[in-house]
Amino acid sequence: MRNAPTILHLDMDAFFASVEQASKPSLRGKAVVVGGLGPRGVVATASYEARVFGVHSAMPMAQARRLAPNAAYLVPRFSLYRAISEQVMALLRELSPLVEPLSLDEAFVDLEAGGAAWDEESARRAGQKLRADIRAVTGLTGSVGLAASKMLAKIASEQAKPDGLVLIEPGTERALLAPMPVRTLPGVGPATGDHLRRAGITTVEELAEAGEDELVRLLGKAHGHALYAMALARDERPVVAERETKSVSVEDTYDVDIHDRLRVGLEVQRLADRCVRRLREAGLSGRTIVLKVRRYDFSTLTRSETLRGPTDDPAVIREAAARLLDSVDTTGGVRLLGVGVSGLADYTQEDLFAQALPSRAAKAPEEISVAEAVVERVEPVERQWRAGQDVRHAEFGHGWVQGSGLGRVTVRFETPQSEPGRVRTFFTDDPALEGADPLPLVPEPAVQVSSEPASLPKSWSGTVGGEATSRP
Repeated sequence: MRNAPTILHLDMDAFFASVEQASKPSLRGKAVVVGGLGPRGVVATASYEARVFGVHSAMPMAQARRLAPNAAYLVPRFSLYRAISEQVMALLRELSPLVEPLSLDEAFVDLEAGGAAWDEESARRAGQKLRADIRAVTGLTGSVGLAASKMLAKIASEQAKPDGLVLIEPGTERALLAPMPVRTLPGVGPATGDHLRRAGITTVEELAEAGEDELVRLLGKAHGHALYAMALARDERPVVAERETKSVSVEDTYDVDIHDRLRVGLEVQRLADRCVRRLREAGLSGRTIVLKVRRYDFSTLTRSETLRGPTDDPAVIREAAARLLDSVDTTGGVRLLGVGVSGLADYTQEDLFAQALPSRAAKAPEEISVAEAVVERVEPVERQWRAGQDVRHAEFGHGWVQGSGLGRVTVRFETPQSEPGRVRTFFTDDPALEGADPLPLVPEPAVQVSSEPASLPKSWSGTVGGEATSRP
């Protein structure tokens, strides 16, 4: 393990919820919960104001509503989150060629590889400048951890939350880890944690004291060796710049089980189109089409078909998904559907459409299924307004949906740069109201990346193992 704390871990603070608060002035400082709004929805992210009430990610949305009934509950806007994530990742890549994204809002950076840091002082300066640049470019805050390994850098960023920076000094790692619960270490989930607790091991110090042989006996060779090394603050994992994408997939969980076979077929076609869009956005194609079906009794079936070569053609992927659906019994209802593509490549096989088209063209008109006929005709668009959705009104301008029901939709008209806006109610079919694209959180002319480290308000920058300073 290196000696200098030049591994940086960035974790954006309550990312989805923070984006919504920055985008909607009336929600700043308020409890905001982002996730699926149906009866089976789960929380994706909760703002810090909502966490006070016990709301957290992966919690059932129904439980969150009971804990924080007055919070704002919004659907995710992934296109906006991805755009902001790209801005943040671009800033990270200015620091080093070794950037390892873990998700839209989290990444490791090897500062030494980019010459951005080589000791404690330079690492701290790089972390402070990064936080200032992120605020300038996106208007959001991120927490930074700096240490000599990935494991410790992630622990440091957790301690820095929200909106802070923590650097773990070399030589202080064992003392820092000792009192922490075993769940702090990577790879210790609920099941492993319970297993260790039954063996009388609840802290990292007790994990180290148990010894490698005992941990191997309890957890198996690979897991036991790895956990013992981490308990001693040893983590040799490098920052990996590129992670190979193994598959691209989309899925939907339905609030009410789908029983109608025609509707199931239409949903599979829609998911196939979404999957193709993701493939093309990533510049990829794939050979293997995968269908996932979770039935009413929670049994999950997967079916796959491998083509002659990779494709990103929507017609080919739709037809393959439809053929896979034909082999699945959906009697009793469907809770979840998913379509994915694996066997990825960065090129396409141009003649693949021919393998799907003849089988369809050979059918007599009366042999084409009802589902196929319905897919081909233009369907009427049903206007649905979801809480948090961007809209534009011909007279009042840009706004977002606060709620809808009983044939009406309530809209608050405001923008990221405006004061909290007024609320107005319209009929759901009002021709003057239409969906809109999200507005940028920071106007382009206002984007200025700082060249000097900046101290930010309401944050703290501390050093574990040395003196710590805080700012109210």
